[in-house]
Formats: sequence, structure tokens, C-alpha cells
Amino acid sequence: MSEYGLFMIFFAAAFFNNFVLIQFLGICPFLGVSKRVESSLGMGMAVLFVMTLASLITWMLHEFLLFPLGLDYLRTITFILVIASLVQFVELFVQKASPTLYKALGIFLPLITTNCAVMGLAIMNVTEGLNIIQTLVHALGAAAGFTLVLVMLAGLREHLEIHDVPKPLAGVPVALLAAGILALAFSGFVL
Repeated sequence: MSEYGLFMIFFAAAFFNNFVLIQFLGICPFLGVSKRVESSLGMGMAVLFVMTLASLITWMLHEFLLFPLGLDYLRTITFILVIASLVQFVELFVQKASPTLYKALGIFLPLITTNCAVMGLAIMNVTEGLNIIQTLVHALGAAAGFTLVLVMLAGLREHLEIHDVPKPLAGVPVALLAAGILALAFSGFVL
């Protein structure tokens, strides 16, 4: 990935290698928070913040501490601690700044800590040998792609609520069908 320009790194992370629809990472908040566009956008912004800062901090820890000291075996636990700390900060901030959004996100906000997309991104950045600027652009692209598909699914789900959906498909089944159609659409970027 490092041989591409910054635009291509961003575009690839958002569309070609979308963490949710192509790599199937971060499915829990994708399906859980995508009932309303507002809460999806709020979750997307929280994930953007966590992904970007976690990528930068984990990259620096890896490059300046873990790798030079031969402590690569501590990478996973170090990355988890960084991500958990950032999520805790985001949770406290959202709780104070927007209690309505905090309530709407519910359990899914602290679950960013266990969102495999955040951890996968941090590991991918160091294993693919990206520099700090490429890491930042990759994180922004991945978070933008995550937010985009989250808001798209929420929009579809809101739209489907006002239409007659056959009873056996109402609720979760139609949400899964919509997610599958989105995944098919995004797979067209890869072909």
C-alpha cells in the first residue's frame, strides 16, 4: 500500500478495502447503531476520532519503543491499552457534550474498544510499513469509509421503516438484506 499516493491510500481504505463491507470488521456497531442517521453519524465521528488517534499513537509506540527495543510481542496488548484509553476519553466527552447522543449510542460507544476495525487498522498500519503521514491518511480513509457505510445503512433502514415491508422481513432481516446489497455495491469497487 505504501507505493501509492496519499489520495489512493485514502480512497482504497474508504472504498476498495472498506473495513465493514469488504473486510467484514466492525460489524457489531454497523448493525447495532445503524437504526438512525443521527446516531450513526455520531458513532462515525467517535470512530473517526478513535481510529485516527489510535493509529497515530500506536504507530509511534511501535516505531519508537516496541520495535527498537525488540518488544514487538507486546504490540497487541499495547495497542489494546491505547484504544481502550481513547474510547474512555470519547465516552466521557460524549456523555458531557451530548447526553442525547450518549443515550442513543448506548452500549455501542464503549464497544468501540473491542471494535476489530480499530485494532485491525492499527496492526495493518505497522505491518504494511506505512510512514506516519500514510498512517494518518489510511486511518482517515478507513474511518470515512466506516462512517459512510454506517450512515448509508441507517438511511436505508429509516427509509424502509416508512414503507410496507413484508412481515417476515421486517426489522433485522431487511437490515441484513440492505447490508448485503451495500456489500455487493462496494465489492464493485474491487472488481
